[in-house]
Amino acid sequence: MQFRLDEAIEVLERTPRTLAQWLIGLSDGWLQGNEGEGTWNAAEVIGHLIEGERTNWMPRLAFMLREGESKPFPPFDRFAHLSAKPEATIEQKLREFQDMRALNIRKLKELVGAEADLEQTGLHPAFGPVKARELLSAWVVHDLTHMAQIVRVMAERYKSDVGPWIQYLGVLKK
Repeated sequence: MQFRLDEAIEVLERTPRTLAQWLIGLSDGWLQGNEGEGTWNAAEVIGHLIEGERTNWMPRLAFMLREGESKPFPPFDRFAHLSAKPEATIEQKLREFQDMRALNIRKLKELVGAEADLEQTGLHPAFGPVKARELLSAWVVHDLTHMAQIVRVMAERYKSDVGPWIQYLGVLKK
């Protein structure tokens, strides 16, 4: 087992700042590109991360620690952000994400006080029994996955322009 809460928090705390540093001030060409129909652009990924802060990670952890395996925690609608309120600017979305993440990290530190809390189980609506440690590990890897997705989508924009260097640019290889 490699999970350590303090190390997980290191990544969770940095994700909003990293994305803000990376995305604020970029033109729409960078922010609105995607990988084709049914895929998300950078702005939509941020919307998805906000929805996760609102309805996934901490609400599920709190439910799991309170209810155990007595009943499944609510499902997460991975696409809810696509029908959310009218489009906000990337700056507004990133500020909302940063504020929600800071609040959730404070809640996380309050809820998980002992190593035993990480082994507490809950009932996932599709997977069945899961541990708090697994949920928190998935949260960190989810952040990393979507940061990689944003970078990949942005790189794709110049795929046809890099010429023969494509052979050295792993982000463009599928």
